[in-house]
Amino acid sequence: MRADRLLSLLLLLQNRGRTTAPELAAELEVSVRTVYRDIDALGASGVPVLADRGPAGGYRLADGYRTRLTGLTDAQADSLFLAGVPGPAQDLGLGADLAAAQLKLQAALPGRLAGRARQIQERFHLDATAWFRDADPVPHLARIAQAVWDQRVLHAHYRRWRGEVRRELHPLGLVLKGGIWYLVARVGAGAGARDAAGEDTVRTYRVARFLAVDTAEAGFERPAGFELAAYWQESTDRLDAALRRQTAQLRLSPRGRQLLPMQFGAAGTRALADAGPPDADGWVRISLAVESETIAVGDILRLGTEAEVLGPPALRRALAETVTVLAGRYA
Repeated sequence: MRADRLLSLLLLLQNRGRTTAPELAAELEVSVRTVYRDIDALGASGVPVLADRGPAGGYRLADGYRTRLTGLTDAQADSLFLAGVPGPAQDLGLGADLAAAQLKLQAALPGRLAGRARQIQERFHLDATAWFRDADPVPHLARIAQAVWDQRVLHAHYRRWRGEVRRELHPLGLVLKGGIWYLVARVGAGAGARDAAGEDTVRTYRVARFLAVDTAEAGFERPAGFELAAYWQESTDRLDAALRRQTAQLRLSPRGRQLLPMQFGAAGTRALADAGPPDADGWVRISLAVESETIAVGDILRLGTEAEVLGPPALRRALAETVTVLAGRYA
């Protein structure tokens, strides 16, 4: 285990350059004291690790030093052939590049690992698009992706639910979520670049809603410390909290307990984890986070007769009124 960690430490220093002990500790998920011991161990084995002191200091490898200890394990080689999803790569204009890269990688791997890679491709396939939904048409994705890569300003014509707008955008990254592409971008100068608190405005745009994009000659500076994965996680957490502001009290049949995770995803799974004991008929009571009353009625109706709303009273009344209308319509 320590040998793997020492190799990871060495590769981090080689790929990132000067890095502080706390940063290395966070990356390797160990204590700072452990990093100090591992740095000493690398030095004792002949690796020229230099320590720069001061506010901008950290550890780095001596200029010109590179390790050749980059062999792949079985699991690492397998993961490389699961990492490329052909459909999204094609959307980005990288389909041919992905295929060529995989061929080159296969040619470079030893015979045993190359055989495993072929088995992975034969036996596993990744499809990023959700069931019963066609992929979004994204005619401007390749151009947007190039602007992200080149760090170039985009002049965009975008369709919102309230109407069409034109924006100057600083494209920071692309995210594929459930088969749908999203652009994360900062609004450029002169287009409401800061919010009410004076902070930079970073927003999420559905790529399929771009009506036109033009790449400007000008570049832009990325926000200091911006991390795409961290932004996306915070954004999705905020959205989930904003949408699911109400809690519904439900009774569920045994069949309803099976349907709940399929209809409500993670929220349904969490609700079942805190469910009370079944009654004599096998029904349980749960507390389920739901969206607005109108949306909650539609969502709960998908459970059919396998669920009963106990509260809040307004939601129970709304569901009863909807069922009454339906009963009259189909009488």
